[in-house]
Amino acid sequence: MPKAPRSVVKRARHKKWLKRAKGFRGRRRTVFKIAKEAILKAGQHAYRDRRKKKAVFRAGWHIAINAAVRPYGLSYSRFINALREKKVGINRKMLAQMAKEQPDLFGKIVDHVKK
Repeated sequence: MPKAPRSVVKRARHKKWLKRAKGFRGRRRTVFKIAKEAILKAGQHAYRDRRKKKAVFRAGWHIAINAAVRPYGLSYSRFINALREKKVGINRKMLAQMAKEQPDLFGKIVDHVKK
């Protein structure tokens, strides 16, 4: 039985992978085998970092809240603990936005919590 030519199919498959490697540097963009490995590794990093991004945002909110409550003589942990004791149900994202955009309203919340 004669061998079926598959160069067209193979080239199409390779082009599909190389197209995804656009923007990579060096042989990671041009050599199929290396490009495929690089794309698979990039996918792993993207999957992991989509989840890690949430933690990075939350850490930023902590920093913003901490910086905002320091002038009132509180630390971040004491402020959050006081919020819990007073049963104030505002999440950290809202607190951080309030601290940046509406400092007077944030100050009222801090004063309410300090009492």
